[in-house]
This record gives sequence, C-alpha cells and structure tokens, in this order.
Amino acid sequence: MYGLWKPRVLGSWKVPATGPVILAVNHSHNIDGPMVIGVAPRASHFLVKKEAFVGPLGPFMRAVGQVEVDRSTADRTAVTRALDILKGGGVLGIFPEGSRGEGDFAALRAGLAYFAVRSGAPIVPVAVLGSSEKSGRLIKALPPLRSRVDVVFGDPFDAGDGSGRRTRKALDEATERIQKQLAAHLDDARRLTGR
Repeated sequence: MYGLWKPRVLGSWKVPATGPVILAVNHSHNIDGPMVIGVAPRASHFLVKKEAFVGPLGPFMRAVGQVEVDRSTADRTAVTRALDILKGGGVLGIFPEGSRGEGDFAALRAGLAYFAVRSGAPIVPVAVLGSSEKSGRLIKALPPLRSRVDVVFGDPFDAGDGSGRRTRKALDEATERIQKQLAAHLDDARRLTGR
C-alpha cells in the first residue's frame, strides 16, 4: 500500500493491542479492504465476497486468512470461521454496508451487530477516505497512484446493551446504535482530514 499510494493513518493506537476486535470499515472502493489490512496495527481477517477469490488471488487471500463469503445464502461456514477468529482473540474486518457504495454507513446490514453481540468483541470504526477519487487515474479501477488515502481509526465501543440478549429485537437495536456510532466517526474523520 505504501509503495503505490500515500496512506495517512490516524488513530491506529485506538485498536486494542490484544483480544478480539471487529474493524467496521466504510466501503466505497476495491482497495479499502487491502488498504486497512496493510496499515492496521494487527493482522486482520476480512469477510470477503466469494467472487473476489478468483484466479491466483483466491489461494493468496485464503493463505493470508481472509474469509470467503457466499452472499447469496446464509453462509454458515463463513459465520463459523468469523466467530472462531474472534473466539481466538483475533481481528475481524467487516464492511457493514455489505457491498461497495457511498461509503457513508447509511444502510447497515445486521451481520456486524450479530458478530459483535454474539462474541462480545468491541467494534472499532474505520473510515477510509480518498480511495474513490476519480481524477488522475491511470487505471480505472484504482485510485491515482501516489495519491493520499486517509485511514482513520475511531474509539472502540460495545454494540450490545449489556443485557446479553441475542433476540432479533436486540440485534435491530444494536444495529441502530452501531449506525449512529459509525456515522459520527465518519463525520469526525472527514473534519479531521478535510475530506
């Protein structure tokens, strides 16, 4: 990442040094996941759509611990692997919007709340800013080479309400709390970086 772009990493010290943690990353470009993996202070295992595991990239991604997800079904294998990562004290990366979009955390899926409530792991919001700029690109699918991409880590927070409930209602409430926290972090990151 540092060879191709100029990442500016802010707040990485906020990621707990040990124990399970979930990185909740906004997603507006293909390089957001690799960028966070490259600059995070701890090894990260992201949930990645199975369509990305093609050609020689597939074996490489599996070898470095990324988790293949079939988004067309409730992928129990991926869910089990993700929970095992957290149970083992690892770092799980999630794009809570489910797919690339505006990267504004406006429409979250319930998966992040499920993993956070089920595992008890804190969530660290991560804003990647500058990856979707279009001017100056040599390759359409990538941000301009040597351009600055900001990665801003936020304060960890718990998604649950402390009751230990795992009902549908509890997950819906947790998703609302998470969405507010992530949106607030994104606003702070934009102010901090001027983007």
